[in-house]
Amino acid sequence: MNSADAENRERPVDIRFDCLPLRSIVRWDIPLDASPRFRARCERIKSALHKHGSFNTYYLQNGFCRFHLSNQPNEGVLEFTFDGTITTDARDEQAAGADLRVELCSENCVWLTEPVVAWFREAVSRAVMLEFNQYAVAGDLNRTRERLVLAEMEFERRGGFVGMGI
Repeated sequence: MNSADAENRERPVDIRFDCLPLRSIVRWDIPLDASPRFRARCERIKSALHKHGSFNTYYLQNGFCRFHLSNQPNEGVLEFTFDGTITTDARDEQAAGADLRVELCSENCVWLTEPVVAWFREAVSRAVMLEFNQYAVAGDLNRTRERLVLAEMEFERRGGFVGMGI
């Protein structure tokens, strides 16, 4: 057994994502020369802002989730991509809801059926919420809050202008 196989046995679900606090978005316009892919992402983020607001709301992008359904690396693996919104509780400490777009991107599971895929799409959303809670506990949200507070203080100190360095 190699180290990758051992790691997969210890961690049957692998989740990764980039997190964008929606309260950090200060401009809504999309650059005129934006690529179609970037434009589509911006539109999804704008839609998330309109639907969920910016208070205690985070946009997860470049999301990836892998489930290992067997101990064999060549069989029983489902991989999903996702993006969308996580909302948190009033104290901004735990995920309260997920509005994610989840797509099956790869699988090597001969017994897979569409109802199972649909169930796993929901499982991805629930697993991502739990992973987001670990992300929050790890302090990433606290560092983001601290940066926002410092930016607001600088904004107020300069009378509403912070220049092009934002």
